[in-house]
Amino acid sequence: MSYVDGFVLAVPNENKQKFIDYANKFDTIFIEFGATRIWECWGDDVPKGEVTDFYRSVQAKDDETVVFSWVEWPDKATRDAGMKKVMEDPRMEAANPMPLDGKRMIFGGFTPVLKLEK
Repeated sequence: MSYVDGFVLAVPNENKQKFIDYANKFDTIFIEFGATRIWECWGDDVPKGEVTDFYRSVQAKDDETVVFSWVEWPDKATRDAGMKKVMEDPRMEAANPMPLDGKRMIFGGFTPVLKLEK
C-alpha cells in the first residue's frame, strides 16, 4: 500500500504566488525521486476551533493562511529512498529562503489504513 507525507504550513498571504512558484519548482524533485502525486492546498474553509485547530498547530498569524499539503509515494521503501535523495540533491540548497517560516511547519509520514475511491 502507498505511503503519505503530510504537511501543515502557515504562509503569509502576500507570499501566495511565491509559495505556488516555490512548490512548483521543488515538488518536481520529489516526483523525480519516486513520489506519485503531490497536493498543495491553500486554506479556504478552515474553521477556528475551541481547543485546537490548524491555525494554532502552526501558530498562524492574522496575515497568514494555512496550507495543507501531502506527498504520495508507492510505498514506504520508495519514500525512504526518495526522501534521502531529495535531501541530498544539490538543487534543494536553492530552496532557501522559503516563502514561509519553516520552523512552524508540522509534518510526518503516514501509513494509510483505509482508502475509498469512486
